[in-house]
Amino acid sequence: MTAEVPVVCGGRPVRSGRPLEVTCPFDDHVVARTWLAGPDDYERAVDAAQAAAPAMRALPAWRRAEILVRVGQLLQSERDPIGRRLAGEVGKPLRDAFTEVDRAAMTFQVAAEEARRLGGEVLPLDLAPHGEGRLGLWRRFPIGPVAAISPFNFPLNLSAHKLAPAVAAGNPVVLKPATKTPLSALALGDLLCRAGLPDGAVSVLPMERSLGDRLVTDDRFKLLTFTGSSAVGWAMKARAGKKRVLLELGGNAGVVVDDTADLEFAAARVATGGFALAGQSCISVQRVLVHDSVFDAFAGFLVSRAERLRVGNPLDEATEVGPMIERGEVDRVEAWVAEAVAAGGQVLTGGRRLGGALYAPTVLAEVPESARVCADEVFAPVVVLARFSEIRDAIAAVNRSAFGLQAGMFTNRLDRALDAYDALEAGGVIINDVPTWRIDHMPYGGLKDSGQGREGPRFAIEEMTELKLLVVNRR
Repeated sequence: MTAEVPVVCGGRPVRSGRPLEVTCPFDDHVVARTWLAGPDDYERAVDAAQAAAPAMRALPAWRRAEILVRVGQLLQSERDPIGRRLAGEVGKPLRDAFTEVDRAAMTFQVAAEEARRLGGEVLPLDLAPHGEGRLGLWRRFPIGPVAAISPFNFPLNLSAHKLAPAVAAGNPVVLKPATKTPLSALALGDLLCRAGLPDGAVSVLPMERSLGDRLVTDDRFKLLTFTGSSAVGWAMKARAGKKRVLLELGGNAGVVVDDTADLEFAAARVATGGFALAGQSCISVQRVLVHDSVFDAFAGFLVSRAERLRVGNPLDEATEVGPMIERGEVDRVEAWVAEAVAAGGQVLTGGRRLGGALYAPTVLAEVPESARVCADEVFAPVVVLARFSEIRDAIAAVNRSAFGLQAGMFTNRLDRALDAYDALEAGGVIINDVPTWRIDHMPYGGLKDSGQGREGPRFAIEEMTELKLLVVNRR
């Protein structure tokens, strides 16, 4: 019997709207059934968020922290069923799915700690004569109802990065998860309700894009937080009106491997960073700039690693690379790789469909920068190698991208690492690891087309609050 997962609307489980069967991209089996919310559900959710705003604003820090800690505990106690359902809906290998559950639990725990620390400071006002005798202080207040839109690839943890900071800041939130992978976000909505969140403070509504688009333009929301493609995100910002907008968008992460690097280690990390989740991450390794003197050796190590990866059923515990989210994405990648080869690129390994939505881990070389596998976000298990002779040329090549989410460098020279940190145009620079590396309390976000603002509980909470000043004349 197919499991049914209710929608969370205004803090209550709802089974209404159009039925939505969530299927596994590996073999199309039905993981569970839920519902697509309709216009009435949307209005009930927004009305509930507005009504809950005063209660959320008044909720003391200890209580917000207590709720968030409880959600983290529930995630750990229900790790196995949540992880297995996550693996099914995304097509994510089981071990990666369980890691995502652990990361989401950490996100809620860190948000709880930040809720306890949320405050302000005393501001000296006697820097000028007319400030004498006055006391100044500032603190942060909840911004108000939050609209959130999360993507398909990390549906649990990236939803947690929107829900947990909103609650920590004292805001109600309405979340639209990706319709292909809504089950994990619905689980979080249920856990928040069970943890004691005030009535109406959370809604998780799978919606068709036409209805979900109301979140962007609805002036009842004070902040919009979106994770997804760059084209969609910047278009949303243009239509969002006066609300604050937090965007975590795409990338085509670049890595520099210099002549002092540990090549076997670098190749192993690039293989993980480029092929995990079938490359469907905005910080997946896409472009690797390798020094001429070590290029052939590095390429050999990477190809060997790629060819040893176990590709297949995500519910098989031995699988390391699962399917892409749908077969149409494999069609797209085939076309992009064919374009790169036609332009002079070489396929060092992979470059082929393995059946259904599976695509072989692929390493390309000698590809022109203008090809889409270099210039755009490939979002697939494809890594492109290029040569350089001078470090400045490698950094310039990374920076020529329109994206700037995270970048990496493998080197054993501190001066090169610090120079790269100064010069690389990215929101994060990771030394001696891949740009795919992330720990959930760090500031995370991009420059250029990769977005604006930062996630990570502390930094998202700052986005989701308003700073207010108090001045008292003591005379």
